[in-house]
Amino acid sequence: MELAIQIQIEELPEGLFLATSDELPGLVAQGRTVAEALEIARDVARKLIEARRERGGVPNLPSTSQRRDYTIVVAA
Repeated sequence: MELAIQIQIEELPEGLFLATSDELPGLVAQGRTVAEALEIARDVARKLIEARRERGGVPNLPSTSQRRDYTIVVAA
């Protein structure tokens, strides 16, 4: 099963990118690029979900078939 997790990316003053998620507490990843931060975040999320399942808890996250998120960029 694939889960959909909302990720927020913030550019740090040092030029690195920080990925966090309000939906999956504990998910924190840092990368030199947005793509690298997202790749690391995916690995961290997988490990967090596995750890919760081992303790008998399942995170309440929507599956990818239940969620449609879009971001648009508008010049103003």
